[in-house]
Amino acid sequence: MEIVPLADKKEFIAELAELHHAEWTHLNPSLTLEGRAEAIAESAGREGIPSIFIAVSGSQLVGSAALVQSDMDTKPDLSPWLAAVYVKEGFRHQGIATELIARCEDEAIRSHANTWYLYTEFASRLYEKLGWRHMERCEYKGVTVDVMCKQIAS
Repeated sequence: MEIVPLADKKEFIAELAELHHAEWTHLNPSLTLEGRAEAIAESAGREGIPSIFIAVSGSQLVGSAALVQSDMDTKPDLSPWLAAVYVKEGFRHQGIATELIARCEDEAIRSHANTWYLYTEFASRLYEKLGWRHMERCEYKGVTVDVMCKQIAS
């Protein structure tokens, strides 16, 4: 398995859009699959903010994680954000999400971030193990989420 910028493997944009759409449509029901694919393509920087990294095994897409400027429109003062952390079901619990997150963190450091942020519905325990701390639990787009942050060395 290797982790590469999505910009180097653009053939996976459509599949990634389908996976993300299935996972997170409830957070933005008005976003179409085509709109999601366009947003992913626009955010697929090779480095810096925004950038998307994917895990690939052979010719198969395994997962993704993104470093974005903003991920919660209710918290425009916080930046940058870890977003779109996703690993296909058959590949979960193998450390792939941790590797994808580490790659995004490396990019955040290179971008001179001191702190970065995320929100999650279900994965708070994973992020706690990786050094993230809770900021608050709140309602966002009709869903209860944990907003978390992590200090990073820059």
